[in-house]
Amino acid sequence: MAAADSAYHARAAYLSPLSTMLDPSLLPSLLFLLLAAAFAGFVDAVVGGGGLIQVPALLSTLPRELPATLFGTNKLASIFGTLNAAWRYARRVRMPWRTTLPAAFAAFLCSYAGAAAVAWLPPDMLRPLILGLLVLAVIHTFRRKDFGALHRPAHAGGRELAYATVLGGIIGFYDGFFGPGTGSFLIFLFVRFFGFDFLHASAAAKVVNVATNLAALGYFVPAGHWLPTLALLMAVCNIGGSWIGTHLALKHGSAFVRRLFLAVAVLMILRYAWDTLHLS
Repeated sequence: MAAADSAYHARAAYLSPLSTMLDPSLLPSLLFLLLAAAFAGFVDAVVGGGGLIQVPALLSTLPRELPATLFGTNKLASIFGTLNAAWRYARRVRMPWRTTLPAAFAAFLCSYAGAAAVAWLPPDMLRPLILGLLVLAVIHTFRRKDFGALHRPAHAGGRELAYATVLGGIIGFYDGFFGPGTGSFLIFLFVRFFGFDFLHASAAAKVVNVATNLAALGYFVPAGHWLPTLALLMAVCNIGGSWIGTHLALKHGSAFVRRLFLAVAVLMILRYAWDTLHLS
């Protein structure tokens, strides 16, 4: 009973003004969440996958909260960092808008559909499939040393539009339905199917990710599935991490993004393997 009272006290604090959240008993958990948000923003700005850091942090800190509320809080906190990264990339990198915008529009529409589909299809069914796809992506990237090294767009005209729409729709549905690792999958797909280098792929992925996050928030926020004060505090830290990550990606280029992509993808494989074995 005491644990339940503590959990509800924490939730009330995270819904309240900032002065209440500075209660000394809540500061350690609040600091943990803010540090997690900063690190998630850093990783997400470079290769995606920030949700793999931010969501578990929220789940462990507020274990009795509804998962949908934590997902909504995560989306609101992360979208600001993603917007910051997209803006900074757009200022320094020649953005492939003819591919990115159709993909973002399709992703926006399908992300909302994916969020709604959670109600009738358990997301855990996707874990083995995602694990297999991640393994293939890492093997492909590791074996081809020149993969994503040069920016050579592979499509144009109607074919470019068709590929972008299909790619955006699939990844948008995935992000709304399941979510973790969306940015990393986007980067790999932009490199593999569009001939982008890792830097341009990361830049394009941020724009598409903003669209999917907006669609998901359109589902979570009206339903009350978010903790406003906590989300905004985490958003500030997410922006800080995003600024550092984008700066390093722009400074060191595709080689840096490729190395971090492989590192994050391997961690995602380990995480999904553990979850799959643990839940089976």
